[in-house]
Amino acid sequence: MHDTIIWISGATQGLGLGLARNVPYDNARIINLSRRKHPDYESVTFDLTEPASWDRVRAHFIRELAAFRGKRAIFIHNAYSSQAIGVVGKVPSGTYEKAVLANLAAPFVLAEAFLQACRPGYEAGLVMLSSGAAVAALEGLAAYCASKVAIEHWVEVVARERESRGVSGPWVVAVRPGGVDTPALRAAAEVDPELYPRVASLKRNIPNRVDIDTAGRRIWAALPPAPDTAVISFAEPPDDPAFQFGGPRIRQLAGSSWKLVYDAG
Repeated sequence: MHDTIIWISGATQGLGLGLARNVPYDNARIINLSRRKHPDYESVTFDLTEPASWDRVRAHFIRELAAFRGKRAIFIHNAYSSQAIGVVGKVPSGTYEKAVLANLAAPFVLAEAFLQACRPGYEAGLVMLSSGAAVAALEGLAAYCASKVAIEHWVEVVARERESRGVSGPWVVAVRPGGVDTPALRAAAEVDPELYPRVASLKRNIPNRVDIDTAGRRIWAALPPAPDTAVISFAEPPDDPAFQFGGPRIRQLAGSSWKLVYDAG
């Protein structure tokens, strides 16, 4: 019997692999969730872009946690689709649709499945990988940026729901890992600049990024999150107005009052 069970989506490479290689718990059972099996880790195959495959992960959560008698269960949703990089309208529509399913719908469906499967009697935690892109308007990454904003907002709302109802677990948190040198990032640096305007700066800044093992270790060191923490960030928000999400482009005009519409108290 393992003391700890950990699911990591996308543990075949990149940050997911760094997280898997640096799990700080002895006697941990590490399960990779991805399209490909990992040679060193138990794997459950599924595809973020194929909703019909998501039930495979849900069923695995239910089956394993129903029989789990260890100390802790953690799900880290790290995987994402990097196939729709490019200016909106230039990426093929089919590719774009799959990326929206993978990065916007799948995270919430898988996260809900894990929370539903957890039972009292052990520490349980959900980690949703976000990005500095959640607070930066990066041309060529519209869907990716939007998905990270959504993930952080989802975590904040879910955390509040659980706290207001006195639910003791699982804890939920989003993590912005900061700049990490990954295969997906290096692939993005080779995209046609006409499609992805940030290619030059991406290539230039690769040396400033940390390796996957350093990133994995520092994320584990920050878990479980401190109370009242919805987002852990290793990424500084941009100080350049050109990259700031929602900054000077917001115009507040007369309309409904927040208090009148949303505040039931």
